[in-house]
Amino acid sequence: MPEIDEASAPERRPIRSFVRREGRLTPAQKDALERLWSRYGLDAPPQPLDGGATFGREAPLTLEIGFGAGHHLLARAAAEPERDFVGVEVHRPGVGRVLAQAEAAGLDNLRIACFDAVEVLRDWIAPLALDELVIEFPDPWHKKRHHKRRLIQPDFVKLAVSRLRCGGHLRLATDWAHYAAQMLDVLMAEAALRNTAEGYAARPASRPVTRFEARGERLGHAVFDLDFIKLEDASALAGSRLPE
Repeated sequence: MPEIDEASAPERRPIRSFVRREGRLTPAQKDALERLWSRYGLDAPPQPLDGGATFGREAPLTLEIGFGAGHHLLARAAAEPERDFVGVEVHRPGVGRVLAQAEAAGLDNLRIACFDAVEVLRDWIAPLALDELVIEFPDPWHKKRHHKRRLIQPDFVKLAVSRLRCGGHLRLATDWAHYAAQMLDVLMAEAALRNTAEGYAARPASRPVTRFEARGERLGHAVFDLDFIKLEDASALAGSRLPE
């Protein structure tokens, strides 16, 4: 699988929404990365991914950005065998864990990319290719001077919209109230999207309550969900590139 070499790679986007805070790989995670990458892993393609070629069939496609420990991604892939899933995560311990659990569950509808999610969305995913884009609990970058690093910004949302099919869903979740308000403002300002709720949405039944979420709730952190749908008359290519 590829290493993310931020020092030598060309700087295509000056501000990244992540910092690698990677702990040591366990022997099981290391084994999964080495043994299962050829089965589940995705490397940078020379052209946008083709769902039929990647999964051997045509099916609705969900992309999850920043899947962490993979609880949501694995649960959805197991519960919805009629749908295909691509998960993106830069932290290899989480990737190794998901690869091992995907093998144990015998999942064939799941693929993993260990790469910068914005570049995956921009360069690996064709316009109108996604039925759903899921981003749950992205780094809130809670200090004001770091807000520019937050993933959910107008340019990113325009890129996301261009990759969604008409009628496709953009689903977000956070337990930081300030970030939730920013997310809602940014999505409401995008003319190609319609909110499916009045303000924040109900927690989707498809999302398992992870230890992270349960801990936040015990500490009194509310969880804010957003569910927006791409309008049928939205322009297919509007905003399809982020500034280089």
